[in-house]
Amino acid sequence: MDSDRARQLLARERARIEEAIAALGSDGPLEASDRKEPGDEGSEDLYQDEFNAGRAVDLRRDLDALERAEARLAAGTYGLSIESGEPIPDGRLEAIPTAERTVEEQGRYQTR
Repeated sequence: MDSDRARQLLARERARIEEAIAALGSDGPLEASDRKEPGDEGSEDLYQDEFNAGRAVDLRRDLDALERAEARLAAGTYGLSIESGEPIPDGRLEAIPTAERTVEEQGRYQTR
């Protein structure tokens, strides 16, 4: 993949992640001081608080993957599998700019 296109994809991914993180931070906890318990009427705020906490963890993981991809781009290894060194197809990088492995390698990695 052309390095200019890779930079563009990674910049777009960074913007997406940072916007999502900012949106989570601007909401703040939804629970008020009159704490509701799960199952109480109006306890949807508890669910949303927990959902947002999980989403924040996912976004931090995405940001870590993005930083690793940016480091690979700077090192000249972006687009190569971190496992085998084989090229990652451009279509996969277009869909997942932070991809670290080929589809086959990722499948094996996830089943470990």
